[in-house]
Amino acid sequence: MRFLVQRVTHASVEVDQHTIGEIQKGFLVLIGISQEDTKEIADKMIRKLIGLRIFEDQNGKTNLSLADVSGELLLISQFTLYADCKKGNRPSFIKAGSPDYANEMYEYIIAQCREQIPVVQTGSFGADMKISLLNDGPFTIMLDSSEICS
Repeated sequence: MRFLVQRVTHASVEVDQHTIGEIQKGFLVLIGISQEDTKEIADKMIRKLIGLRIFEDQNGKTNLSLADVSGELLLISQFTLYADCKKGNRPSFIKAGSPDYANEMYEYIIAQCREQIPVVQTGSFGADMKISLLNDGPFTIMLDSSEICS
């Protein structure tokens, strides 16, 4: 499982020219799911995500978590995080989870995050989405379950 986390001052997602999700200060999280991922892995990734201390405190140090700043989440399914570009110029996506499994896991992640964070917005699984964001910092972190859960 991979979470590409971007600290944002605001972010939104559109489908068919309609905004379906929008947040203010918080994290835009692109979520990649592989066939080997489990709910246990998702739980560990969510704990890491929610606990990330990458917001500045009164001294300008990145010391505050999402909860500390009343941050919001925008969660977007992004199978291309599992692109394999080793051979040729056309990426392979065979390491990404099957659509049905990935959607099940994505919905699980959304439900778990909503239990902990008051504002959780989402994209639309499998849709052609347009994402707008103002990256704060910029601050972008890749969380990979192969590193977090090993």
